[in-house]
This record gives sequence, structure tokens and C-alpha cells, in this order.
Amino acid sequence: MSVLLCFHAHPDDEVFLTGGVMRDAADAGHRVVLVVATDGSRGEYPDGLLAPGESLAARRMKELEHSARALGASRVVTLGYGDSGMAGTAGNHDPEAFANADPREVGARLATVIEQERADVVTIYDEHGGYGHPDHVQVHRAGVHAERITGHDAVYEASTNRDHLKRLLAMLPQAPEDVRPPDLETFGLPESELTTAVDVSAALGAKRAAMVGYESQIGDFGPMLELPEDHLRAAFGIEWFRRRGLPPGLQENALPL
Repeated sequence: MSVLLCFHAHPDDEVFLTGGVMRDAADAGHRVVLVVATDGSRGEYPDGLLAPGESLAARRMKELEHSARALGASRVVTLGYGDSGMAGTAGNHDPEAFANADPREVGARLATVIEQERADVVTIYDEHGGYGHPDHVQVHRAGVHAERITGHDAVYEASTNRDHLKRLLAMLPQAPEDVRPPDLETFGLPESELTTAVDVSAALGAKRAAMVGYESQIGDFGPMLELPEDHLRAAFGIEWFRRRGLPPGLQENALPL
């Protein structure tokens, strides 16, 4: 049995970028560990969703538990940092926000979990955090520090294939506007910088189930859940990574578990 450890910024981020490799790893008999940095408390959510006295942070923790079960995680570690909000918002200045934590401190905490679990593969984000979200950028910084501490040599930066996304959107001219990323020229990484493409189409049912469970994030997931099956497969049937320390050159293979 090998151990896959995926480090994410907010509850729900795990679904988009690593939900398929998590479910596939679990189905193959490997241990899957999910580490989530923040409470997701600055997200938007539908009116009337929360029960009396229920906070958004508490709701998103419940949703995270559902997602973890759907995706096969054996352990969920929440680091408890505050959500920083989107780039340019007031939350960025909160001293308790994850983006303002010392990445060396966060990296040391992550390294402890990596060493406890004897993780074989670790996933973080690329240096832009996919689209510039300060919490995602912090995941990268802290993950790189954990890599230095542990000397781990199988660290993968989960990202989006920018060129694949452009091709996909060109084939789907009627896609809803809210499905489109904010800036295709800076979203994710170009295909030339990626190293690993993993076919996770067999895990689409689990990814969809995890999406459905995030009722607080229906504004993000809703339009995607309405896509026809073939469109959903095209959008989410491959997960993309750049292995740190490996020269660019895209290969279709699985993570080394």
C-alpha cells in the first residue's frame, strides 16, 4: 500500500484538481490523506442555506467530510487557518488569514503530516495557485517548504492545462459564461510546462457526488453539474500535474503509487 497526500486551500478545492486521483488511488487499495488549510469562511453561499446559528465554516466542514468519503480519503487534516478571500478583497488583510501566515510554519506542519503518513506522493499547487488566489499561492509556498524539510522527491503541482481548456471552450461555444475561468491567458499552466496527465474518467461519478455535496458552493459547481456527460468528461476526465524537479514534457500516466 502506498500513501497519496493532497494539500488544498479550501473545502471543495480537492474535487476539481485531485478528486479523480484520490478516488482511483483509494480504489486501488492505497491510503489517501487530505490536508485542507482553511475553513472556507469567506466563500459565497445561497440565501437560506445555513441553519439557525450555523456558520459557513461549520457547514463547509460538514461538506468536506462528505466529499472526503466520496473521494476515498482515509484521513482528513484541517489546519484551521482563516480564509483570505479572493485576491483584492478585505480578507487579504486579516492577520488570521492563511495568506498572512508564515509559509515556513505552515510547511513545517505539513511536513509533520507527510512524515507521519510516510507519504509516497504529495500534491500541492503551482506557483500561481492556478488563478492567483492568495490562499492557493500560499499552498504552493508552504508545500515547497515542506518539500525542503522532508526531502520528498515526488511532489506534484496540481494545475489546469490552459491549452486543453482553450481547446475545450472552442468546441463548446454555448458553454455558460460562469463556467469560463476569469482569464484564459493566466489560468493554470500551458501544456508545455506540465509533466503528467492522469485519466480519471472512471472516477467521474465520485467527483460528481462530491460536487453535489457542496451545497454551499452550488454557484461554482451548479453550472458544471448541468453539463452533459460527455462535456463533463472532457472537462474533468483528466487531471493535470507538473512534477517538481522533472523536465517539462507531458506524458499520460498515473501518479507513482
